[in-house]
Amino acid sequence: MNLLLRKRWIILSFIAVLMGGCTNERDASRSTSDKTVPLVREKNSIFVPEGSPLRKAIQVMVVEQQSVEQPVVVPGVVEADPAKLLKVSPPVVGRITTLHKNLGEGVKKGDPLFALDSPDLAQSFSDATKAQEALNLAKRNLDRQKELHDAGISAGKELHLAESEYKQAVGEAERAQARLALLGTSLSQGNNRLYTLHSPISGRVIELAGAPGAFWNDLTAPIMTIANLSSVWVAASVQEKDIGFVFENQKAEITFNAFEGESFEGKVRHIGEVFDPDSHTVKVRIALDNASGRFRPGMFGNVTLKYPAKKAILVPQKALVQRGFDTVVFVEIAPWCYEYRPCKTGLHLDERVEITAGIKAGDRIVVREGVLLND
Repeated sequence: MNLLLRKRWIILSFIAVLMGGCTNERDASRSTSDKTVPLVREKNSIFVPEGSPLRKAIQVMVVEQQSVEQPVVVPGVVEADPAKLLKVSPPVVGRITTLHKNLGEGVKKGDPLFALDSPDLAQSFSDATKAQEALNLAKRNLDRQKELHDAGISAGKELHLAESEYKQAVGEAERAQARLALLGTSLSQGNNRLYTLHSPISGRVIELAGAPGAFWNDLTAPIMTIANLSSVWVAASVQEKDIGFVFENQKAEITFNAFEGESFEGKVRHIGEVFDPDSHTVKVRIALDNASGRFRPGMFGNVTLKYPAKKAILVPQKALVQRGFDTVVFVEIAPWCYEYRPCKTGLHLDERVEITAGIKAGDRIVVREGVLLND
């Protein structure tokens, strides 16, 4: 009989060892409850016994998966659409005689912008006239040589020479006429020194560098700049860590220092291919309707890029506790029994933090005074 009781005692002892953890802690707390022990530790488990003041301090919440939208705010500046911006430089040197459009004036496609008294234009007319006369002469000579050759009077050598001279004259005449066509004129309009440049786009004169009487001999310097600002771009500087979330047609919200309390919506139209070597950011350009004319190139503002919503686990910032080199969260594994779990964090949204690894939806975690459970 004593042997049977001994076996039963061994089995019960073995079961108690298997249960371990918080069961042992609860037993320990009961045996020491009269000493008001605040908590009992065993391995990774922490038990808060009945009567401990920690029970009133600790607060627990259930972890839930939530929809997260991570906006990123970056600086931006208004730019004119390069496809609707024209720096007007004259193709010939000359003296400005007339400004048909002044700074700030509207321009329609085909409107005259300015006129130059240009010796280059006169020379181009002279070259075209001489080339045309040479062509007419070469044509008459070719026709005569053909008649002589057909009558057997001249040899084939003279005919071949006339054909060669005619081809050269045709080439010179075409070159001279193409030069006039590039300047927007032709021989039929008569020899003229006055060159008038017409606008190829509609818009407004936003810059003016010349005045009547000025001699313009730098063909790379614009006399005026025409821009169509009915739509503009906002160039935003996006950091490398965020560029993976940016995509074309992405919605963006824009605020400007000049319009306090207002926000405007646009869409991402272009993402830069290279990083700026100084700031190590990428230029992201957002199209913005400017029919009202309120947005001016050079205006500063802030761009909020709205990333697609995703499911994530968010916990209060105060639920995170630093334990050595690890960031941990205390998880309730049984009533008033906890264990710490190292976690990996992601996005930081105000007072909430995304947890990417360590806990899952449905876990009960300590969100207040978890530091009291820490070593």
